[in-house]
Amino acid sequence: MENIIELKNLRKVYRIGEEKVIALDDVSLSIKKGEFCCLLGTSGSGKSTMLNLMAGLEKPTKGTIRIKGQAIEKMSEKKLAKFRQEHLGFVFQSYNLLPMLTALENVSMPLTFKGLSKSVRDKKARDMLKAVGLETHIKHKPSQMSGGQQQRVGIARAFVAMPEIVFADEPTGNLDSRTTKEVMGLITEMARENNQTLVIVTHDLEIAGYADRIVHILDGNIEKIDIINARRVSNEEADNIISGADAVPAGV
Repeated sequence: MENIIELKNLRKVYRIGEEKVIALDDVSLSIKKGEFCCLLGTSGSGKSTMLNLMAGLEKPTKGTIRIKGQAIEKMSEKKLAKFRQEHLGFVFQSYNLLPMLTALENVSMPLTFKGLSKSVRDKKARDMLKAVGLETHIKHKPSQMSGGQQQRVGIARAFVAMPEIVFADEPTGNLDSRTTKEVMGLITEMARENNQTLVIVTHDLEIAGYADRIVHILDGNIEKIDIINARRVSNEEADNIISGADAVPAGV
């Protein structure tokens, strides 16, 4: 399997007044096409910063970020926005739905950048809402839906344009345990079905258990990497599992 995301010697430093805060310190990591990779760590560990850098939402202080072979840290904002529209999807903890729009309108929004007609956009959005169990809620606005239903709309919006990579930042953080399982089941099933790469940030070990690989982040560094599903990672990492290792060194 090819690497679809490659981070090399990634460093991110924030300046707060006279103080420097090192959020990431010389991190290297590769993620395979079709892999479900979880970035696991406590609050302040640097996991969300790493996801934001991968997604092109922030620029690194140092290092390279390659997605599909392209160095996104060198892209202009205009080119980067177009790249995100074409290749990336996002699921957020706070849903980030537009309150004045219906579920159908929220889901169809990413398709407006594809140059599709309204009838085609609406059909794709309707089909996606049906896939996440919200066929009867297409005209509902966010205020008329529960948190779990809003997150299902968010998932439908993330997947409707069939992005090659979906980033999810604490996507179940505002949900109860039953709804969390439903939402994680939806995300993983949809990604697996379409061989999409899924990168999820969480502090929850139960959520991490859905992944092929768990990357433990501590104080801006990769502490260790656990392999859950050896069939979906590199041959080198799979060999570590076969030989009895339950984790591989950082930077693989």
